[in-house]
Amino acid sequence: MKLRLALIVLLLANAGYFLWARGDLVGFGLAPASLSEREPQRMARQIKPEWVQVRKDAKAGAPAP
Repeated sequence: MKLRLALIVLLLANAGYFLWARGDLVGFGLAPASLSEREPQRMARQIKPEWVQVRKDAKAGAPAP
């Protein structure tokens, strides 16, 4: 019985964290910090962030160099 209760508590905690991390609990005043608020030092250390480009992957069958 104790293991069942522990499992239920852990599952509820996991579901709560999942909903909080996705931002689904904003209506209740529970919202995670945005990326810029969590790591401002990393954002400040970026060198020429405008140069960053997203590239498409090569074909899946092609070997990596």
